[in-house]
Amino acid sequence: MSIFLVTGTSTDVGKTVVTAALASVALQSGKSVAVLKPAQTGVDVDGAGDLAEIERLTGGGVTLVELARYPEPLAPDTAARRSGLPLLALDDVVRVARDLDTTHDLTLIEGAGGLLVRLGVDGFTARDLAAALAAPVVLVVASGLGTLNHTALTVEALGASGVECAGLVIGSWPQEPDLAERCNREDLVSVSGVPLLGLMPAGSGSESVQEFARTAWGALGKSPLAI
Repeated sequence: MSIFLVTGTSTDVGKTVVTAALASVALQSGKSVAVLKPAQTGVDVDGAGDLAEIERLTGGGVTLVELARYPEPLAPDTAARRSGLPLLALDDVVRVARDLDTTHDLTLIEGAGGLLVRLGVDGFTARDLAAALAAPVVLVVASGLGTLNHTALTVEALGASGVECAGLVIGSWPQEPDLAERCNREDLVSVSGVPLLGLMPAGSGSESVQEFARTAWGALGKSPLAI
């Protein structure tokens, strides 16, 4: 049994696609997989959130659990207060994650926004959740200018709390990377001190289940991530 938390250096770096890719690789390896989304924001009660996207890309077979949903596209604690809906509690998220871990080979937890976005009661963050679960973190990063600084800062913040960073994944790698992107691909490892597990090609989130399975395996199937 194993739990990994997937977070990003910021919002819109490809966390959902990377989470789906990790789930797809595990499924192809014969593993049972659960994905936990503690807080979904920016989606109405009947709207399709990140878990629906993961289900579409993996073709099903993944246990999907969402604990809270808030309609405004804000940090979860802010969105909860503005909506009048209950805030998430860290202990509740930890309990659900551990329950999933007892019945699945791999449990992935997808955060909201970046590492230190406040998720609920007392301002707990994805870093606090990872620390409480002793769960390694997969950090999804951007490809372009600014990513070296954002990545180094995030890895440093993880280390300050004793949380392991299992590695980096570039969430959207262009077909024709520019000079900065090509250099960043080489420099991310030396700047952060953690391995680059793989990169997801830009546009892979629009692929069919079969295409996505091939893409995910090509990007992450040979990574050292223990799934």
